[in-house]
Amino acid sequence: MPTTHEGFSQRLLRLKADLAAQGGRVQAMYEDACEAVFSGDEGAARSVVERDDEIDRADVAIEKASVRLLADATNDGAALDAAQLRAVLTVVKVNNELERAADAAVVVAECVPAIRPFRDAIPQTFRVLTNSVVGILRDVNRAFERDDAALARLVLQSEDTVEAFKSGLLREAEERVAAGTMPVDLAFVLHELANQCERIADHATNIAEQVIYLASGAIVRHTDAGWVDLPDIARN
Repeated sequence: MPTTHEGFSQRLLRLKADLAAQGGRVQAMYEDACEAVFSGDEGAARSVVERDDEIDRADVAIEKASVRLLADATNDGAALDAAQLRAVLTVVKVNNELERAADAAVVVAECVPAIRPFRDAIPQTFRVLTNSVVGILRDVNRAFERDDAALARLVLQSEDTVEAFKSGLLREAEERVAAGTMPVDLAFVLHELANQCERIADHATNIAEQVIYLASGAIVRHTDAGWVDLPDIARN
C-alpha cells in the first residue's frame, strides 16, 4: 500500500506508542533494581537482569520499524515534511537512550550481591538519589507521550538536583570511611551505584532535549550557565 500522509501518521503513532511502552519498562526495571538494592533480594536483582533481553528485543523492533517507515515513504515517493522526518529521527534517538538507561539499571541490579551485607548501613541520601531519578524517568516518559515541552524542561532542571545528591552521597561516604564508620567496600559500591543513577538521569535529559525539539522546534544544550536555547539552523 502506498505511504499516504494518513498512513505515515498512523504508523508513526504506533511507533510512539511502542516507545512509550518501552519507557515504562525501563522505568520499572530501574525501580525494581533499586528496591533489590535496599532489600538485598538477589532473586529480584536477577529478574531485572533477565528483563534486559525484552528491552533489547523491543529496541531492535522499534529501530527496524522506523527504518521501514522511512524506506516505504521513500519508495512510494511520499513528500514528507521536516516535522515528519524529525518525528521519526526523534523516535530512533529516544529508543537508543532508553536502551542505554536499561543497561545502567542492569548494572544497579548486578551490584546487589556486593552491597547485600551492608544494606542496613546504606545512607538515606542514596534513597533520596534513587527516588529523584525515578521521578525524572517518570516525568520524561510523560513528556514524550504528551509532547509536553514544558514538562521536559522541568526534567532538564532536575539534572542539577541529581548531581547535588550524588556529590552529597560521595562526600558523606568519604567522611564516614575516614572516621571508620563505613566499610571501604560499601563506599566503593555506593560510588558505582551513584554513577549509574547519574547516567540514567543523563539519558533522561537527552530524551527531554528531543521532546522539546520535536514539540517546539527549540534546540537546547547544557552550558556552564545552565540550559540554553540555540537557534535551529534548519528553520532559518
